[in-house]
Amino acid sequence: MSKIVLIFLIYLGQFLTLKSEEPKLEEIVKGLNNPWSLSFMTNENVLITEKSGTLLKLNLTNKKISKFTHNLNILEGGQGGLLEVLFNNNEIFVSYSENRGNGKSSTSVAKALIKKNDLNFKNIFRAEPPINSGYHFGSRLVIKDNYLFITAGERGKGIIAQDATKHPGSIVRIHLDGSIPNNNPKFENNKKWLPEIYQIGVRNPQGMALSPFNGKIYITNHGAKGGDWIGLVKKGENYGWKILGWGGTNYTGTKIGPKWKPGFTKAIKYWVPSIAVSSIVIYKGELFNEWNGDALITSLKDQSLRKIKFKDNNFLKEDIIFKKTIGRIRDIEIQKKTGEIFLLTDQGSLWRLYK
Repeated sequence: MSKIVLIFLIYLGQFLTLKSEEPKLEEIVKGLNNPWSLSFMTNENVLITEKSGTLLKLNLTNKKISKFTHNLNILEGGQGGLLEVLFNNNEIFVSYSENRGNGKSSTSVAKALIKKNDLNFKNIFRAEPPINSGYHFGSRLVIKDNYLFITAGERGKGIIAQDATKHPGSIVRIHLDGSIPNNNPKFENNKKWLPEIYQIGVRNPQGMALSPFNGKIYITNHGAKGGDWIGLVKKGENYGWKILGWGGTNYTGTKIGPKWKPGFTKAIKYWVPSIAVSSIVIYKGELFNEWNGDALITSLKDQSLRKIKFKDNNFLKEDIIFKKTIGRIRDIEIQKKTGEIFLLTDQGSLWRLYK
């Protein structure tokens, strides 16, 4: 065998190995009705919400879907409905647009103990005041230790996000039973803040994740016409909406404010124009171990999965894993046992990303 042929075969083998290691996509189920969130109960059972108010349990092995009944008073409409679901120690936490009467609703959070398929939810948080709007509920949930973090969107009301006597436009922190931590900002340096508020100045944060590496919490936030971002949850701080525009403008084309200025929390990365950033996880797993510690974020507008490499609070690199392949991606979760990535789309499908 000639040296040239041998070199060619070596390169061909390396090429085929790289191709075989590229991520693959498999559609697990389809036909879901406007799904919004997923959460693993076990390695093979996953909870899924539909905005219309349906809470489902899907078995990934046999594809069997069962429904829970519940007592939630949901006002569906616009961006509202049954939104986030989070499983923790045989309890189910949900966020939803609660019907508060006279067309008003709030980002509310409830929990229920799983006994049978009939769930008796009890509210542990309500964003006050209730607002007549179908926009910007936020609604992501993260548990860290005995704390529950909640993203509460500003409901399309802009500068309300600077008013810490109201919940819309803030990150909220409570205990898992709904009680208020005595070391929240109100009890330290922010006496005028509501006791549940942890951070202010956000618009519509539809992604939130706890890093398994450093214990920090990261959020993604929708800007207006431009100005999406990813950043850290920071106690007592202010992301600046609607004083800051984060590089975006109003939908009318008028300027909002500067991208950033001293005195406000600075994001890790901004997107201008908007990609309509949605959910986020910090990857940890063996399957894509080269991604460990990176943020995986999903998008609605350009229908992409993106990998963000960063260190501390500094952006380093962005890679697009795929784009315009499976539709608008609403949520993302990691199966801990395998490291496989599961993606939920507005088009009604659950997908698996694997090698």
